Amino acid sequence: MAPPIVNATIQSAVLAASSNFLAQALMAYRKETPLVIDWVPMFQFVLFALISTPPNFLWQEYLETTFPAYHASPTREAVASAAAGDEKELEREAREGRLVEPRLNVGNTAAKFALDQTAGAAVNTFLFSAFMHSIQAAMAGPSLPGQNPLVPLPAIDYARVDWATVLRRSRAEFFALLSAGWKLWPLVSLVNFTLVKSVEGRNLLAGLAGLAWGVYVSLIAAS
Repeated sequence: MAPPIVNATIQSAVLAASSNFLAQALMAYRKETPLVIDWVPMFQFVLFALISTPPNFLWQEYLETTFPAYHASPTREAVASAAAGDEKELEREAREGRLVEPRLNVGNTAAKFALDQTAGAAVNTFLFSAFMHSIQAAMAGPSLPGQNPLVPLPAIDYARVDWATVLRRSRAEFFALLSAGWKLWPLVSLVNFTLVKSVEGRNLLAGLAGLAWGVYVSLIAAS
């Protein structure tokens, strides 16, 4: 079985391809033109997913390790037995594993939510924008002679990239993308941190929400 971080990366890549396909289909529908898949932006979105998912997975693991979602708390039965001084009942509850139960740590959840939606969101937004602008410039040239026609992708040449232009464009759209993200991701993070216990499960929920977000940013990137 593959490690969770590998499964999460593959899952994100599939969802990235799916979201870009949906965006291209939507654009074709709006323009009332036949759908012809442009593999270049799809490749770019999948590549970004492959690169960005592992550090994001580790970021979520760090948040969970630093701010555990749940802490052990006495059960109501244990509290009642202790209040009544019923030692036999307490012993029975201990044998049956009913002395403590996991309870949501509100302080830790608030800390994770704040960090994820400020530092995490800002870094992800800027890196996405810089990556897309740079790779679009790097792949702006013609395909290599003799390139396999089944993979119609131009060569990636970062010597073509004007990094000052990339940074200028990334800064210009940063707050618009960040604000748009805040209409979706805070709700996703809140559900993840309060209801989903595993990092793998959180990544799946984020990936499903990212399907809609990927359509949006694909349309932005194509404009």
